Amino acid sequence: MNDGLFEQLDFEPNALFEKIITGLMERHYCQLPDFLSPGETDALREALLQKYQADQFKKAAIGNRFSEQVQHAVRGDFIYWIEREAASPAERAFLEKVDHLVAYLNRTCFLGIARSEFHYAIYPPGSYYQRHLDVFQNDDRRKLSLVCYLNEPDWRPEDGGNLVLYPGSEQGGGEVVIVPTPGRLVIFESQVLEHEVKAASRERLSLTGWLKTH
Repeated sequence: MNDGLFEQLDFEPNALFEKIITGLMERHYCQLPDFLSPGETDALREALLQKYQADQFKKAAIGNRFSEQVQHAVRGDFIYWIEREAASPAERAFLEKVDHLVAYLNRTCFLGIARSEFHYAIYPPGSYYQRHLDVFQNDDRRKLSLVCYLNEPDWRPEDGGNLVLYPGSEQGGGEVVIVPTPGRLVIFESQVLEHEVKAASRERLSLTGWLKTH
């Protein structure tokens, strides 16, 4: 039995998107080690750092805009929301790649994804985000969560900052530990998988977002 979004499929061949859908169907998540090329990763990292050095980031909060609260004990990252109209060439290329994925998911899985939203995130050394779901009590439009890692090329497992997913018992339970190597994509069902971000010993960089219904 599958309690998530992906129960019936009828799709045209596309190796990358098929792999994503298969992972979501079987486990409610999928990870792709090389979703972003080294060049794409470098360009997005540079855009992130330029905005961070220009003091354009803000302390991340929990909750949505109707119930937003900054709680340092829960999460320690700083974020910058990407506006499509003001996006850099690298950001536009990334958003177009996501748009192709959304069109494919809607055409083949009938998910009704209507929009996407993304922000850069920086976790200073020692910061983390406690275990949670990516949904709000007053807003359940988030269907899929996406994280692309923009860390430096020499990121090592011992640097920490792992993403930990907590599948339900029907997926085998336990923990799924994902190392945030640069260029890696993780996509999972927002309303199904609890997850957390472990502390790292160096700055941890990512591009995080959600695919949402109306």
